[in-house]
Order: sequence, then structure tokens, then C-alpha cells
Amino acid sequence: MLIEPMIQQLHQLRLRGMAAALEQSLYSASHDALTFEERLGLMIQHEVTDRDAKRLAQRLRWAKLPQEATFEDLDTRTSRGLDPKLIGTLGALAWMRDKLNVLITGPCGVGKSYVASALAHAACRADYSVRSYRMPRLIDELVRQHAQANRSAFLRQLAKVDLLYIDDFGLAPLSDQHKRDLLEILDDRYDKKSTLITSQLPVDQWHAYIDEPTLADAILDRLVHNSHRLALKGGSMRKQKRVSVSVAEAPSTLPG
Repeated sequence: MLIEPMIQQLHQLRLRGMAAALEQSLYSASHDALTFEERLGLMIQHEVTDRDAKRLAQRLRWAKLPQEATFEDLDTRTSRGLDPKLIGTLGALAWMRDKLNVLITGPCGVGKSYVASALAHAACRADYSVRSYRMPRLIDELVRQHAQANRSAFLRQLAKVDLLYIDDFGLAPLSDQHKRDLLEILDDRYDKKSTLITSQLPVDQWHAYIDEPTLADAILDRLVHNSHRLALKGGSMRKQKRVSVSVAEAPSTLPG
């Protein structure tokens, strides 16, 4: 059978990884030295790799993470309260299998969103579904869904996501309706799915932030008591990067 029609048929069958592997093998010096089983195995492996890459790309598009971050690029040298043992535990994602939450707190610019995005990226790589919102955007989306009488369907979507990542929790006051929406979101996920939250507010200030004792008790009961906590500290990483860039770009001067 001619190679070109075979490649076209593989594309028709949506076996694009195998088609690409077959095309590449035609230009490989070792092609003729391989047995049929070895060539077939390489094509199958190429197809699996291609599908995994496309699945990850789709999960990342759907997740809409605020930053492109991975654990491999995580800066653990800067002193900011990153416990290597805890980071290793979180990176292994056992907390997601156990349906636990992760709460990351710390001042502005210390790297909360980067660490959280790295965790969410790891979850996508592990084939978990992820969705991320900055808290103000989540509130806007809830308002929109209320206006379109689509609130229940939206809450069902959030309940199904393996990992819900809420960035900048505590940045703006919550209305009574938004507090009730948040309680319903967390109640749907309690002991079923994991939630990841970043906040400039320490966890012990969240009750006062919610500012309604009954709802605050209910929300924190579903969020805090079954969670890993990571409290970052230190100065702004953004400022350090700006200083580093400025130093690197500054012209050198010769002594007079």
C-alpha cells in the first residue's frame, strides 16, 4: 500500500499522531532497521503523546489560569514561607484525591497566584478539570447568571469541576446574595471536590470579612477545616524582578 494514501486515511480516522509518526519515520535512517512491531509501537506511542498534549491544552484553555506557572519554575530560593515538604505534598496532588482544599495567603506580590497557578497547572496535567476565577470576576459572573435566570445551571457547572480556583478572595465586600451564592458553591463541593483559594487576608480574618456570623460559620466550616494552609510572607516578588531588570539594563560605567 502506498504511504501517502495511508497517511490520509490515518488523518480521516483522526489518528493524527500516528500519521505524523509515519511521516517522520520515512526520513529516519533507522526506519528500515526496526521490526514491524517496533514501528507500530512508536506510532501508537506518538498517538498517545499527541492526544495527551491536546487534552492538556484543552484543559488549560478551559481553566483560564491567571498565570502561566509550573512547579518546575517555582522559585524556592527566595525566603517567603514556602515549606519544601508541604510544597512537595501539594505537588503530588494527594489533597485532590482526598477532596481537600488549599488556602494560600500572604501580602500583595509575594507570589500567591503563581504558586496557586502552578498547583492548578499540575492538576490539569494530571487530567483533572480546573476552572479559575478572580473573586471579582466570579461575582460578576454570578450577577450575570442571576440576570439570565441561569444561576442553577451555573452552580451545577461549578459543582462538577475537579478543582475550583478562586483568586483574590477578600478583595472586595460581598453582598448578602453573594455570600449565599458562595455558601452554596462550597456546600456543593464539600467532601466531593477540591477548592483552591488565594487571599491577602489571613485566614483568621475571613470570618470578620464575611461579616455575617451565621453565613461565615457555614462557609468557613466547609472551606477551612479540611484544608492545607500556606501562609507566604516577605516583600513583593514583582518589585524584586523590576529591580533585577533595572540593574541588568543599567549601562556600565568606567572609573574616571
